[in-house]
Amino acid sequence: MHTARPGRPTAVVALCLTVLALLGWAVRAGAGPVLRVDRAVSEALYAGDDRSGLHEAALQVATAPGSSAFRAVVVLAALVWLVRRRAYRTAGWVLAATVLVGPLTTLLKELVGRPRPQFAQGGAELDSLSFPSGHASGVATLVTVALVVAWPLLSPAGRRRAAVAGVLLALLVGCTRMWLGVHFLSDVLGGWALGVAWSLLVAVAARALPGRLTR
Repeated sequence: MHTARPGRPTAVVALCLTVLALLGWAVRAGAGPVLRVDRAVSEALYAGDDRSGLHEAALQVATAPGSSAFRAVVVLAALVWLVRRRAYRTAGWVLAATVLVGPLTTLLKELVGRPRPQFAQGGAELDSLSFPSGHASGVATLVTVALVVAWPLLSPAGRRRAAVAGVLLALLVGCTRMWLGVHFLSDVLGGWALGVAWSLLVAVAARALPGRLTR
């Protein structure tokens, strides 16, 4: 099957890193326009502390694809499939990209030092830091890795459907973080930018593009 490069990785990485750096600087410096937009979006989207148990359960299910536990299950299945095909190098970069994005996100959280959103009703009251969102970076990494691996195996129509599905999944997870009141908009945007940039950087370093399975 014909293999095609899914976009221009260098340009995408540069754009994502620029977005991440600008947002991180704005948050750390307390840039008024960014903080005002963050606060307005948070207050508009927050589902509130009085949401029903069913509402809470639905949000937790919707946000799960960004969690490290969900990522571990999906990646383990993917690694078994890749090893059975003896695509060892591909398995290696998939493992590196998906496992190391968590510590990298934590490092950036410590560098920026942003507290979680606060609400008059109390909010989620998490002790961990906010920028960038770990769920957003996690799902962006998962989607990007999946698209790179699957790209040569899909037809043109399949690629379009997979890309749309991946974007919708990332959007859903990002929105749930704001509905739950645990992240600002800039946290989610920064997480997406980090996940995409990191995944493509690791893929380029491992020579995994244009997506062929490498041994």
